[in-house]
Amino acid sequence: MNGARAGEPFQLAGAPALSRSTVARDEVLRDDTERLQREWPTGRLLRIDHHGRARMAGDHGELALTYSGTAEFGPEPVEHAVLLGEQDGTCYWAVRVESPDDDGGDWADLRIAGALLNDTDAGLMTSAVALLNWHDAAGFCAVCGTPTHREKAGWARQCPGCGREEYPRTDPAVICLVHDEEGVNGEHVLLARQPVWPPERYSILAGFVEAGESLEACVVREIAEEVGLTVHGVRYLASQPWPFPRSLMLGFTAVASRHAPLRLADGEIEDARWVHRDEVRAVLREGGRVPGVRVPGMSSIAGKIVAAWAQAG
Repeated sequence: MNGARAGEPFQLAGAPALSRSTVARDEVLRDDTERLQREWPTGRLLRIDHHGRARMAGDHGELALTYSGTAEFGPEPVEHAVLLGEQDGTCYWAVRVESPDDDGGDWADLRIAGALLNDTDAGLMTSAVALLNWHDAAGFCAVCGTPTHREKAGWARQCPGCGREEYPRTDPAVICLVHDEEGVNGEHVLLARQPVWPPERYSILAGFVEAGESLEACVVREIAEEVGLTVHGVRYLASQPWPFPRSLMLGFTAVASRHAPLRLADGEIEDARWVHRDEVRAVLREGGRVPGVRVPGMSSIAGKIVAAWAQAG
């Protein structure tokens, strides 16, 4: 159930898959060189390849990350390792590795495995992918172009040329479920697809927040630009990190007239359609797909929002 009573606006049932976390983000620990050196030999290490994948064990019902010991890299923290956090006296780290050959293990990314991981593993892998992606793109100072080096256990980069310190960057984006005006939660949802997506895949609308723009204004603008609709009743639902490569998705819902004409953004939106709640429920019962329509999986906030709306009403 989604937690909404009959006649009330729908809400999400629990946190989105990649918003779950249990490990403490200890900012003080990042600067505590002595403690990091002392606890490094007993730490756990997560390996992430250049496709954002980690090695996992388990089946399709539940997956678990496969960690190795940090001590294999030596007695002290290595420069290319990033600290993810600490839990129950154990520090968790991550490193970038080459894409694996056939090592007998199963490697998967967050899109596939995010919803199948427990809260601890989901939070660790999401942080690792986001942080390593930032390091891949932040090797040079944005002011003077000098090569930078890692500081604060991987949570900052320092420029030796001009002294500038840079921190991990996150790009905010809104994602919004638009429903019609029939009742509190509507009876139809607007689903759209981009031309580059796999056949039959549809989702709700999303776009990046521009400089000087509020989240609510971004919702209104993006929907008008992408499908030509004027929305009202913009309402916040939840947020989820989406490190592909470094986004933070902020989930909303809004209302629009189903009778207004749709004007699709050329090159961005290939198709958009109003879909009845019963059809969405049928899609979800069939694992996210029926002939003609596939909706996002539960690793994404889009899938979480669509499922919550479908259960309402």
